[in-house]
Amino acid sequence: MRKLIALAAVAATLSSAAFAAPETYTIEGTHTYPRFEYSHFGYSTQISRFDKTSGTIVIDKAAKTGSVDVSIDATSVNTGYPLFNQHIQGEDFFDTAKYPTITYKSSSLKFEGDKLVAVEGNLTVKGVTKPVTLKVSSFHCMPHPMLKKDACGANATATIKRSEFNAGKYAPYVGDDVTLSIAVEAYKP
Repeated sequence: MRKLIALAAVAATLSSAAFAAPETYTIEGTHTYPRFEYSHFGYSTQISRFDKTSGTIVIDKAAKTGSVDVSIDATSVNTGYPLFNQHIQGEDFFDTAKYPTITYKSSSLKFEGDKLVAVEGNLTVKGVTKPVTLKVSSFHCMPHPMLKKDACGANATATIKRSEFNAGKYAPYVGDDVTLSIAVEAYKP
């Protein structure tokens, strides 16, 4: 009888694992805001954002695995001032004529218990790819109350050196350290 109970427990564990599957969510661009901030000559912290973002988030909560694939339209940079938008798209910074897209592709997701706490991956800016770990301060999935479909949202941050991405003009006077933060929402198709 004990063997039968043990076999039933193993079968239940295996069958629940077999039914756990990755779920894919599409990033919703009107509720996703990648931002960056840096010191401006020590006077103030300047905060700018990108207005066009796309991509997917795949998550398997049971297996604690998944992936993040984000594409940012660098020409959608929004500093709050149209002339500066053009300046920051120039060769010294984003060089959007040659590199119109910024990407982030995960290599792994890190969990503490059931809580997603970090995403490790590669950030590509101006054709330069560097490993960047996004620290996740919140991650939540549930049915969207208005859209009536499953949704996930998160807030994540990282700090990079812009000079490592060939965008270091005026450093160190204009801060080399750039804090990236992204508020993201994604929905099941």
